[in-house]
Amino acid sequence: RVPSEAPPEDLLGATAAGLRYVCHAPALQAVLVRIGVFILGASALWALLPVVVRHELGLGATGYGIILGSLGLGAVGAALLLPRVRRSLSVDQLTTAATLVFAGTTRRLRPLPAAAAGEYAGGRDGLANHDVQHDFAAQTAAPTWVRARALGIYLLVFQGMMAAGSFAWGAVAQPFGTGTALSLAALVLVCGLAATLRWPLHMVQRLDLTPSGHWPAPDLALTPELEDGPVLITVEYRVPTERASDFVEAMEAMRSFRRREGAVRWDLFRDLADPDRYLETFIVPSWAEHLRQHTRVTVDDQATEARVQAFQQPGVAPVAAHLIAARAYNRRIPTEPPDPEIMPRRT
Repeated sequence: RVPSEAPPEDLLGATAAGLRYVCHAPALQAVLVRIGVFILGASALWALLPVVVRHELGLGATGYGIILGSLGLGAVGAALLLPRVRRSLSVDQLTTAATLVFAGTTRRLRPLPAAAAGEYAGGRDGLANHDVQHDFAAQTAAPTWVRARALGIYLLVFQGMMAAGSFAWGAVAQPFGTGTALSLAALVLVCGLAATLRWPLHMVQRLDLTPSGHWPAPDLALTPELEDGPVLITVEYRVPTERASDFVEAMEAMRSFRRREGAVRWDLFRDLADPDRYLETFIVPSWAEHLRQHTRVTVDDQATEARVQAFQQPGVAPVAAHLIAARAYNRRIPTEPPDPEIMPRRT
């Protein structure tokens, strides 16, 4: 039987699995793109604020402390108001409004009262846009088994874009001035809202990434070791010809699902001699990785399988098979010495 706990992963394998998941998870990709675009524009405020305070507002350490404290105070205010606001606005509407306020804060910072008020608003909506909405989306866009790795990649994107943006806005401010750099950053924030159309965050709310555990234990005559592999899994479908195009289109979601859960290669084949017969194939690096797939399948993945199986001929269930690389498996099986009675005699 398939164990209830997945076999442990080594560091290299776990890293590869996390990167593979991100490459085939549209909801998580949406979170990463949105936070990257936002931080690219928002980094100008954090990078250039000391320059603005010192050289344009003519303030010292006290003034800078007031403005920076307003930023933190706004963040605390956001934490108190956000639950009420979320009841009336969707996540995409909330992040759009927050980004526009933050862009307005970035655009102009003078004099001191206006700067402090702007930083309060910027801190409030910066938290609503990043610390709550995007952090929450990053956690809910990945199942438990890969959540820590997904958050690591999320922080890598956040910190990477912060560093790249700070360098870029400093390079712009050097010849053109901080006012021009902040105006361009505000424009980037506003233009970045176009990413909402292609990568909306509301798709994350539709996911149910609870482990389903609905895959049955494979029926095996041989018992492979965990490190044996690669492993080829095939699933045979019987689909009427009139539903072929819809079935092939629906299988694209299955491809992403298999790749997210550990497959390194996936294909769908149609039998030339029997057009109603389709064979889905996917390869995982080892038997241990396939056992991990059994524990990684989610309720959302189960719904994807149900949509695909709806195209099957009535009364016919998919047939799965597990094949292991023969050379790798046979190499560790001891061979018995040949029977001298059947050995060829020398003449």
